[in-house]
This record gives sequence, structure tokens and C-alpha cells, in this order.
Amino acid sequence: MIRFALLWLLILLLSGCVTSPPKHVDNICQIFEEKDGWYNDAKESSQKWGTSISTMMAIMHQESRFRPKAKPPRTKILWIIPGPRASSAYGFPQAQDSTWDWYIDSSGNWGADRDDFSDAIDFVGWYSAISYKLSKIKPSDTYNLYLAYHEGHGGFNRRSFKSKKWLTQVAHKVSSKANTYKRQLNGCRERLDSGGWWFF
Repeated sequence: MIRFALLWLLILLLSGCVTSPPKHVDNICQIFEEKDGWYNDAKESSQKWGTSISTMMAIMHQESRFRPKAKPPRTKILWIIPGPRASSAYGFPQAQDSTWDWYIDSSGNWGADRDDFSDAIDFVGWYSAISYKLSKIKPSDTYNLYLAYHEGHGGFNRRSFKSKKWLTQVAHKVSSKANTYKRQLNGCRERLDSGGWWFF
């Protein structure tokens, strides 16, 4: 009985570690130190799709704060009754069902899950690569990559964001976050690549 209780406690603890977001979401070095395997996943996606780690992580920071099961808030009926959610966006990348299906069909990443960081960061890299093809946005242009990520390529190409000042402000914030992440990563990349550990 005691062994069973200890095993159940261990399972709960491990599942909490898997599903919990990083403790320091504003420091990319601390994120990668805490979350084993995330740096290699981000690096692989960057090499595969051509978008920087800092840009992909900044987009994901804005979308979910690295919460694996993030969902949009529910709408309110008569201001108090919980209604349907605003969209089907889910997981680390806040990808909607249709866009996620497009990613799976296009990338061949069958069985991918939006609440799996490895799949989510690959999605963000893939979407940025598609943004270059469909909207001619350079991989280094975090500001416009985020606008296309939020509005879709059709909306971006129609410049739908022009009437959304709040959205352009968010895109500037994401771009600033990417620059911060880039500076931080420059200071710890060597240790991350070597697999070394350090303390802050």
C-alpha cells in the first residue's frame, strides 16, 4: 500500500513537471536550463525552417507564456454565463485546429500535439517559413512575422492589421522580446551547445 502511494505521488510530481510552464519566462537561458530538451528542439526547428530561436520563442511567449494547455478565455453570455471560446486555438503555439491540420499535412509530422513543446516550436518555425513564401516576410523580421502569425497570410497581405493599433503594439512587443532573448542567448549559447550546467 505504501509503495502504491509513493508510486502515485511520483507520477503526480512527474506529470506536474511536464505540464508546468517555465518559472522564468522572460529569460531564455533560464528557460532552456530548466526545461531539458527544449534548447535542442528549438535549435533543430531553427536549422530546419530558417527562423531564429529568439524569434520563435518570442512568438510562443506572447501566445501562451509557454503554458502547454493554454486556451482562449470563454466568452460571456449575459455577462456572467460562460459561453464558447473565441477560437479553437490551443497549446504552446495557440494554433487553431485548421492551421494545425495544415501544418501536419504540409510537414508530415503525423501525431504532432500542440501541447508538446517539440511539435509546437516546429510549428512556429514552419509557419514563419510559410510566411516567407506567401507574404515575402524575411525570417529576421519578427515584427511582421508575428502580424502574419496572428492575422493569417491572407489577412496580412490585405494589411488587416492597419486598423488594429493594439495588434501593431503587440507585434512591437514581440519584436522587442526577440531582441532581448537574442542578447540573452548570445551569453549562454556556448554552454547550451556543450551541454554544460550553470546557476543564476
